[in-house]
Amino acid sequence: MAVLDLFRLDGKTAVVTGAGKGIGRGISMALAEAGANVVVAARSVDDLNSLVAEIEGVGRKALACPTDVTDQAQLDALAANAKEAFGSIDIWVNNAGGIPDATPRFLTKTPSENWDQQMDLNLKAVWSGCVTAAKAIGRSDGTIINISSRASYGPQFMNGPYGASKAAVNSLTSTFSRELAPNIRINAVAPGPIPTQNFVECMGTDTPEKEEALKKQIDIPLNRYGREEDIGAAVVYLASPASSWVTGQVLYVTGGL
Repeated sequence: MAVLDLFRLDGKTAVVTGAGKGIGRGISMALAEAGANVVVAARSVDDLNSLVAEIEGVGRKALACPTDVTDQAQLDALAANAKEAFGSIDIWVNNAGGIPDATPRFLTKTPSENWDQQMDLNLKAVWSGCVTAAKAIGRSDGTIINISSRASYGPQFMNGPYGASKAAVNSLTSTFSRELAPNIRINAVAPGPIPTQNFVECMGTDTPEKEEALKKQIDIPLNRYGREEDIGAAVVYLASPASSWVTGQVLYVTGGL
């Protein structure tokens, strides 16, 4: 097989949570362009419907499944709907996450309810998604990919709860890789700064000048922000036969940070 063919996903079915906007949308399109049919899940029906149209525009099939990933019953329904529509699930991407109230905080200034919200969305929902995906895939060549963050590494100024939740996602990924081997591979992708809507809301970079100032402050070695397709390409690699001997890893896609 030619090496580029190893990156193809023709005939595969992928599920992507948090697919409506930003990185999740980019991941969904990348998987479709690599040949997969994609089941897209998020809370916004309008976002999902427009994404389905885009996926169908590149010649792949798509299914919109409105889903709150913090609700186990809705995760179960997502898996059931995907299997009913396409017969099986080959790839599951746990992408949904973020800071629910878009307000970064010091650990010492974080109310317990805000801590719980972040852990429910960024950690518990990933654990639930992995368990749901493992049951739904149920065969020897499936893959699960968790979207972590560069914030999972090192101290995080005013971003402690989010960083802690993503560090735990890395640990979950490693442990699941041993539990699910050799039947299912599981890896994580840890993006660096990408100016999605959530990023802009949390960091206050609502003008080009503020965005550029933050980039200089962060001092990204490759001298640019990330793009959604940077993460999509990493996910395609980890979902494809090109990474068939890779499991339990966290791939940092950060511009060198």
